[in-house]
Amino acid sequence: MQEVIFDTFIDGIKLIPFLFLTYLAMEYLEHRTGDRVQRMVKKAGRLGPLIGGLLGVVPQCGFSTAASNLYAGRVVTMGTLLAIYLSTSDEMLPILISEQASVGLILRILLGKMIIGALAGFGIDLIFRRKEKEHRHIHDICEQEHCHCEQGILRSAVTHTLKITFFILVITFLLNIVLHFVGQEALAGLVLNRPVLGPVLAGIVGLIPNCAASVVITQLYLQGAMSAGAMMAGLLVGSGVGLLVLFRVNHNRRENLTITGLLYLIGVLAGIMIEFII
Repeated sequence: MQEVIFDTFIDGIKLIPFLFLTYLAMEYLEHRTGDRVQRMVKKAGRLGPLIGGLLGVVPQCGFSTAASNLYAGRVVTMGTLLAIYLSTSDEMLPILISEQASVGLILRILLGKMIIGALAGFGIDLIFRRKEKEHRHIHDICEQEHCHCEQGILRSAVTHTLKITFFILVITFLLNIVLHFVGQEALAGLVLNRPVLGPVLAGIVGLIPNCAASVVITQLYLQGAMSAGAMMAGLLVGSGVGLLVLFRVNHNRRENLTITGLLYLIGVLAGIMIEFII
């Protein structure tokens, strides 16, 4: 047990510099380009799902939150909203970078999420698109829900780093215990590594409206406890606190449930397809 604790602590400490630099860059990007990105989405029109899918992969704090507000104000379509939800990476990218995952792997994941998000968004718009006469006030609650932008770039980066480091330490500790007492082969044979069932369960994890979901999914995949299809299903469904904000600012509960169901269904089906392709 002492060895497990020591290994977990050392692994977590080694990640801190990479996480901090990544979050510092993300915070800078958010402060410099956040408003510009939102304007691009607003002006996208029928190309909204494509623009949303492209911009969703950019590691920006609270972009899914902003998208939820834009949809509640009927500035963007349901297809654009889902494209952003599906393509947004939340905490996945900082963890992959800090774990020194290959550039090829990172690009494949981001490109896959972008393409799936854009295609799904166009399909949803073909089915659900309608002219909205109702325009509501768009509440900018990004700072309250996720970003803590008022803290400044440096302090916000430190806050994110410490929070995600804690999650990683907890998850790594639990995985190391399983590896120590059960073994690598048994871990690889867990239910999250099984076709169809793995993506179904990973999608449920992705629905958790918290950064912990993407942390868990990414770490499980990197540790070999989750297949690529299951990992993609969970990350596609995961939209940070976007869904939480949607239920808060959009008063049509039936519509919110429809969006949640579509997000889960698309993510899981995409994950299952990836299981059989790879």
